[in-house]
Amino acid sequence: MTYEKMGQDAMTPAAKHQHPQAFDLDMHRPPASKCFDDDGRLKRTGTVWTASAHIITAVIGSGVLSLAWATAQLGWVAGPAVMFLFSLVTYYTSALLAACYRSGDPVSGKRNYTYMDAVHANLGGFKVKLCGLVQYLNLFGVAIGYTIAASISMVAISRSNCFHKNGDDSPCHINSNPYMIAFGVIEIVLSQIPDFDQLWWLSIVAAVMSFTYSTIGLGLGIAKVVASGRVRGSLTGISIGAAVSQTDKIWLSFQALGDIAFAYSYSMILIEIQDTVKSPPSEVKTMKKATLISVAVTTLFYMLCGCFGYAAFGDLSPGNLLTGFGFYNPFWLVDIANAAIVVHLVGAYQVYCQPLYAFIEKYARGKFPESEFITKEIEIPVPGLAHPYRLNLFRLVWRSLFVVATTVISMLLPFFNDVVGLLGALGFWPLTVYFPIEMYIVQMKIPKWSTKWLCLQVLSLACLVISVAAAAGSVAGVVTDLKTYKPFKTSY
Repeated sequence: MTYEKMGQDAMTPAAKHQHPQAFDLDMHRPPASKCFDDDGRLKRTGTVWTASAHIITAVIGSGVLSLAWATAQLGWVAGPAVMFLFSLVTYYTSALLAACYRSGDPVSGKRNYTYMDAVHANLGGFKVKLCGLVQYLNLFGVAIGYTIAASISMVAISRSNCFHKNGDDSPCHINSNPYMIAFGVIEIVLSQIPDFDQLWWLSIVAAVMSFTYSTIGLGLGIAKVVASGRVRGSLTGISIGAAVSQTDKIWLSFQALGDIAFAYSYSMILIEIQDTVKSPPSEVKTMKKATLISVAVTTLFYMLCGCFGYAAFGDLSPGNLLTGFGFYNPFWLVDIANAAIVVHLVGAYQVYCQPLYAFIEKYARGKFPESEFITKEIEIPVPGLAHPYRLNLFRLVWRSLFVVATTVISMLLPFFNDVVGLLGALGFWPLTVYFPIEMYIVQMKIPKWSTKWLCLQVLSLACLVISVAAAAGSVAGVVTDLKTYKPFKTSY
């Protein structure tokens, strides 16, 4: 999650929850000038290319690792076709969402700084609460998914070194629980850093790490295809037989839809990225171009990763391309890729959770303004720092409990593909399709039962059906995995 950081313009949802007074002051600032925009904030400097870079950086992440497996479930025809269709829907609904950045007039209307601001301005009432619930549940789920992904990458590094030392046929069984606990401890410490998401270098680190492991995964897939001299896989995907029944095939295909949907989930931060773009030209024109460029680049990259991974392994494509041990050598390159995943997810966990942290803390302060436990900050001098660290007991307890909860759930359900599919299913329809369409209808005053209104509703309904199918497939996957998995005991 990365976007340009220019003065107040850089405020993330977390910062905005923490500093609502900044927005009251904006209303009394002078109109647009050489230094300030029409809302009184510092001139935005973002362009088509910076916005495209932010979207690509935000989109390409751990979701790319499951695309070879998803392609294997669907086959050479449906796999690439589904990815292409998801890219079309994502581009179209992103364009609709971009049109909702300003309320009223698309050039001079009031700006909406976050996704929630846009929902509040266009829909209001119950739908704002519904959007908040979906968004924060999604963030909670992402935290669980990141914990699972990071831990299995740490396990993969240990197993890779074990295979290198003892041979590829060695069992090398390793329990993931200690690694999940280690990840949780790191996140508890980092969660106490105020405004963690405002650390500018996180954007650079996240971008470098995500492209590192994605490119290594793609490179290893290409190398394996070239080395074997043949393209594996079939037109219809994984074969039905002793290991996979007709019913299993259906559930796995549905789950693959969720995995692909997760790889395209970035709509929650689109408005914040748009808020970094300068005008003229109007922000919506710039953002539509940036979305087209970024979705095209991302889809090409996803096609390459998914297709070359499938071509390399066929029906045996692993759920996570870099931890399923289709690749053993060069072991040091696999280790670098998995280390990059861990570093990326350590920071991404905090950035994604900041809005949820801020929402709960703001609610608690409003509900119990007299409570010292919630409001009091204790200054602790730290050698080497210019200012003392401000310890808040409520923040310490609540954030620690949150990380503990995500860690325990991850230990109970450490199923990467199932969790990724479920997250993709739960987030895709409401956040990428439903709310953007509903906001666009209100913004553009599209008459009910008109041809355009009906077409938009049909698109929304179709995506809802896909999301429900993907969620059902992912839940079925969890149920199947739980039959053989023993919590806190099973080793990889």
